Amino acid sequence: MIRFATSTALALCLVATSASAEDLSRAQMQELVLETIRENPEIVMEALQTLQARKEEADAAQAQSVLSANRAVLERDPNAPVLGNPDGDVTVVEFFDYNCGYCRRTFDDVHALIRDDTNVRVVMREWPILGEESVYAARAALASRSQGKYEAFHNALMRNEGRANEASVIRIAEELGMDIEQLKQDMDAPEVVAHIQTSMQLTRALDLNGTPAFIFGDQIAPGAIELDQMKDLVAQIRDAG
Repeated sequence: MIRFATSTALALCLVATSASAEDLSRAQMQELVLETIRENPEIVMEALQTLQARKEEADAAQAQSVLSANRAVLERDPNAPVLGNPDGDVTVVEFFDYNCGYCRRTFDDVHALIRDDTNVRVVMREWPILGEESVYAARAALASRSQGKYEAFHNALMRNEGRANEASVIRIAEELGMDIEQLKQDMDAPEVVAHIQTSMQLTRALDLNGTPAFIFGDQIAPGAIELDQMKDLVAQIRDAG
């Protein structure tokens, strides 16, 4: 910031010409600084902008460090369902909750992405943060894997009108022809518990604050992003690779 540096130099000149640093009391020093700020109020805004920029740079560096350290579990966790092409050259990670309206809003875009680009794989991270009903739905969805129904179950829950809760979860399972007693038993399976625990650990490490949240390579994309932005981020990954 050129003006900030100039104003700071001006303050130092005022101090130097008035008296040596040793001759000035603390109160006099403070008054000289305040006078400089009053005469150059842009100093405060420039200082705040500089601090904000430094914080954003530090946050970005920290996020990159966390992403690198957790790359394997984010993209290749064998305990995480994958939609799209399992062998795709680009991996997208989605953290979501079945009772999140924004997650439902992006649901069609995610499916359009894997429909339009058959070389994308989407790792699904169940992150139930909107109450016990969301936890029940996530556990049921993960349990449905043992009956080969995850994608159909996931799609039905996302398209469900109203909250995902025990009643709607069981109804959807019945409509899909699932073994309900087996589903309930599998909801307590260690791998179901482990998946949700891992999602919680990852989101804490990445400092994610809500659903949905996407990871595209080295970029964190929080919120309900649209299809065009998803495609742009996928293209960036390929260009970088």
